[in-house]
Amino acid sequence: MIIKTFKEPPIENNNYLIIDDETKEAALIDCSFVDSNVTKTIEEHGAKLKYILLTHGHFDHIAGIRQGEAKVVMHENDLGILKQANNYLPMFGIPEITTPQIDIFIKDGDVIKLGNIDIKVIHTPGHTQGGVCYLINDVLFSGDTIFRESVGRCDMEGGDFDQIVESIQSKIFTLPDNITIYPGHGPSTNVKWEREHNRFL
Repeated sequence: MIIKTFKEPPIENNNYLIIDDETKEAALIDCSFVDSNVTKTIEEHGAKLKYILLTHGHFDHIAGIRQGEAKVVMHENDLGILKQANNYLPMFGIPEITTPQIDIFIKDGDVIKLGNIDIKVIHTPGHTQGGVCYLINDVLFSGDTIFRESVGRCDMEGGDFDQIVESIQSKIFTLPDNITIYPGHGPSTNVKWEREHNRFL
């Protein structure tokens, strides 16, 4: 499995490209204003983008989606937030977008097949009601649920601090210590480090 990280505007989002190096199927986890390096990397590996996997529906995670280039995947509980994207984009000098259509709705426990890779969906509400993490073997893509020594903000629509703490403690901190966490913003971390050092938990 190949993992490539792209830090994208408008808020330094981490977008992650996953490629099954056997079948050359690819998935992009979150899709901000994706630069040409994403497409270039896909082409360099002879891969084809199959999915855009959204961790949640906030504008900075969806603004780069070009409808039709891949199947867009999200939890249904974030549809309302997704449709509000254009309320926030002008604040960052970004033109309005056409709200992307969701091709596949996911729920907790679903497994998405990407070539020979199994991607497990873990529903972790708290930052938003439809927030999810994606687990692939010993790697967790956590979106804005958990960051290195921090958690996602809970003061916007759909946010609930008690709920995000419960999600992290029951869904993430029950995973093995060595699981690497790739968050939606900032540096990577791991389960053991966060269990021992995250001041919010």
